[in-house]
Amino acid sequence: MEGERDMSRTKVHVIPHTHWDREWYFTTSRSKVYLVKHVKEVLDALENGDGFKYYLLDAQGSLLDDYTRWCPEDEERIRRLVSDKRLMTGPWYTQTDQLVISGESIVRNLYYGMETAQKYGHAMKVGYVPDAFGQSAQMPQIYQEFGIRHFLFWRGVADNTNPKTEFLWKGSDGSQVFAVQMPFGYYYGGNIPEEAGELEAYLDSQIGALEEKASTRHVYFPNGFDQAPIRLNLPELIRTFNELDPEREYVMNEPERFLEEIEKDSSDLPVLEGELMEAKHMRIHKSIFSTRADLKQQNNEIENLIVNTLEPVLSISHALGHEYPHHIVKDIWKLLFENAAHDSIGGCNSDTTNRDVAFRYKQARDIAENLLELHKRMIASKIKQEETFAFTVFNTLPYPRKGVTEIEAYLPEGSFVIRDTKGQQLPYTITEKVEQTDYVLGQHIDLNPSKKVYLPERVFRAKLLVELQEVPAMGYTQIVFDFSSTGDAIAERSNGDCIENEFFTISVQENGALSITDKVSGRVYVDQMVFEENGDDGDSYNYSPPERDLTVSSLGADVETITSKGPVAEDLSLRMKLKVPYDLNERSAALTSAEFPLQASVSLRKGERLIRFSVNVDNRVLSHRLRVLFDTGIASKLSIADQPFGVIARPTTLEEVKVWEREQWTEKPITIEAMQSYVALNDGSRGVAVLTEGGREYEIIGPEHDTIALTLFRTFGYMGKENLLYRPGRASGEKIVETPDAQLLGELSFTFALHVHESGFDEADIARAAKEYLTPLSSYQLSDFLNGRLIFAFRDEERIFEQNYSLLSFSEPSNVILSAFKKAEHSDGYVVRVFNPYLKKNATARITYGGSAHYELVSLDERSKGETLVASASEGAQLPELQHCKLMTVLVTPEIK
Repeated sequence: MEGERDMSRTKVHVIPHTHWDREWYFTTSRSKVYLVKHVKEVLDALENGDGFKYYLLDAQGSLLDDYTRWCPEDEERIRRLVSDKRLMTGPWYTQTDQLVISGESIVRNLYYGMETAQKYGHAMKVGYVPDAFGQSAQMPQIYQEFGIRHFLFWRGVADNTNPKTEFLWKGSDGSQVFAVQMPFGYYYGGNIPEEAGELEAYLDSQIGALEEKASTRHVYFPNGFDQAPIRLNLPELIRTFNELDPEREYVMNEPERFLEEIEKDSSDLPVLEGELMEAKHMRIHKSIFSTRADLKQQNNEIENLIVNTLEPVLSISHALGHEYPHHIVKDIWKLLFENAAHDSIGGCNSDTTNRDVAFRYKQARDIAENLLELHKRMIASKIKQEETFAFTVFNTLPYPRKGVTEIEAYLPEGSFVIRDTKGQQLPYTITEKVEQTDYVLGQHIDLNPSKKVYLPERVFRAKLLVELQEVPAMGYTQIVFDFSSTGDAIAERSNGDCIENEFFTISVQENGALSITDKVSGRVYVDQMVFEENGDDGDSYNYSPPERDLTVSSLGADVETITSKGPVAEDLSLRMKLKVPYDLNERSAALTSAEFPLQASVSLRKGERLIRFSVNVDNRVLSHRLRVLFDTGIASKLSIADQPFGVIARPTTLEEVKVWEREQWTEKPITIEAMQSYVALNDGSRGVAVLTEGGREYEIIGPEHDTIALTLFRTFGYMGKENLLYRPGRASGEKIVETPDAQLLGELSFTFALHVHESGFDEADIARAAKEYLTPLSSYQLSDFLNGRLIFAFRDEERIFEQNYSLLSFSEPSNVILSAFKKAEHSDGYVVRVFNPYLKKNATARITYGGSAHYELVSLDERSKGETLVASASEGAQLPELQHCKLMTVLVTPEIK
């Protein structure tokens, strides 16, 4: 009978922990200095404290790396405690955001986080997310791929969706994890009174509230909060809990053991599907996607550079005999992980912290770009080449590519033609040309004075658009600039207002917007590329409109236009100056004393069904938002956007808007959403998509919900503010912290593209167009006159490589999207990661390696799944079909002859 009574009692799992922000209103430097004191106290308590069994160090392994870097003498103590599963860390490297960073960034964060935790003895197999602002719909699949079956979190689920704390979470692809919510936050048990009279009432109130939400007898009671000191007398307090409250059983525990116990006692759980983004009881800060747009843009550009270009080029270089620089790549990723933590990437920090974030981006970009340049040079220097002006062009996608691409070059004076390895003459246009003779030749070094080196009399740094015929899949080719033939091509500039290529005609309307004619269908899209400027009374967490706003549109603005037309591209430049309010005070009074200069460039390349845009603004005003609008004419109940490793359809209106104020939600439900690289509207027979290289935030607006609004930037002056229209009540963050840097005063630049198609969404292959847009062909110029201090001197290499090379390809038909191509971390093979990008269609591909190879399915952590694909040297291996939003990782290991 006693055992039955015990089994009926609530079991309160007291979890000692800290949520350790690596930076926020304070800098990482301050956080790391205080971390040393904190971890030392934790180690002492676990080793010497009577009854102090467990401690959760926020599930981010970077904290232990930070600590042991300064306290290496304690590494063995940490190994013992982590190995004994008493000091819990992992699976994350840093507590990452899930909505605006890339899928590959999430995967690498978990990979290196688990690797770090395992280095100390054990990686916690729990998707522990105490404070991230929302949960991506693809996380169940990602967790399962890392062997993580349990999910423990706070933000994103409200009682109108799930009144209990336990449920099964089903992701976009159908994968499921066992989920437990901390319904009142990770800090819920952080302040425990110690007076007996107060403590009894406290337990009844706090634990009683948890019991009401629980569907089993187990409740999770976290003891800790942000940067909290360890509660040294917690074991004694737990003993007191049991004495004062005999109706409940109190035990100290940690998340893995807790989740195993509660899962055994759970049955008939509800299933929640998709993104967890409800803000009824806890703030999600949904419009944080555009906070510090300048930093978000840097993150996105560097992520794309690493995954789409750097890692594939390093793999090509490795296949050609060079060492793969794993540790350098890991350091680049770790710089990004420091910035991917939920406060850092959010931009909801003090200005001094955001300057640290910007500096890490600078470091990451510098290392990535120089590592890329080195390996392109190592390859180019071994290619059989006799010409002075030969350029090696790299294609880092798994199929041959052709079309117009941009190339940077140092050229002598004079005209030239460009030829490929087949001798075909390639059309081109010079878009920029600046003399740099003294700078370039002044840095030349003759390593071997006996060798005759051609030195031009004059040197120009130039940018060209070149129409290439074919660049091999996942490989390279060469093109040659022949100065013995005439073929100079400078674009013709005029005051025109119309450009065209085979697919589109674009002209400027009288009201300053664009008219786009699809030549194939004859359909005309009017009032395109409209800029909308309005006030932002929000803070670093939330966009929020002022009570009295004034919206300024570029429709009707005076516009100056210039066209530039060459053999391979046409460009339309528009200049305008909008009259806008200087600040929120002027905006509320409907005054427009300030000038907002804006320049937009619209480009059409030969043979390309993509309209490219670049926008430059000189921001001279405060607390406002700029969006660019594309009216598709497609009334839509759903928007379509990409998410990590797939696609997601979201409603363009929310029913909760009708009740949020009455039910006192913490934030207004809004349809400002995140994407990875595109957002689209489609009616089944035609569609329009906006592709982005920078900001990843959009909203579908208009009475018919037919207009795509891409956020370019928003600005504000305080970290936190009270009583916003979109977020009533207390300030998030610190309301006293001013953020003048977040006003983004000065010049800002943005790039994006438009894809117009006469088909259903799946048939339009938007994901492939976006991948190509974000994976430009990369080139390297190998010329002896450049060898010197400008690029560091290089010795001559034996030229043994052919002028064309392909490492790996996807044979047609292929309709998966390549997510990653890199050398495996701990084997000789190459990791090929793909996913299904479609709403309804299945996807597959045939992978062909340039030689005999072994093809094996592996998980995201590169462990074998025990399944080998049937393959032949000539035809490669056929992948199993991938269903909606499924990802697949293949380890391709070359067979050594």
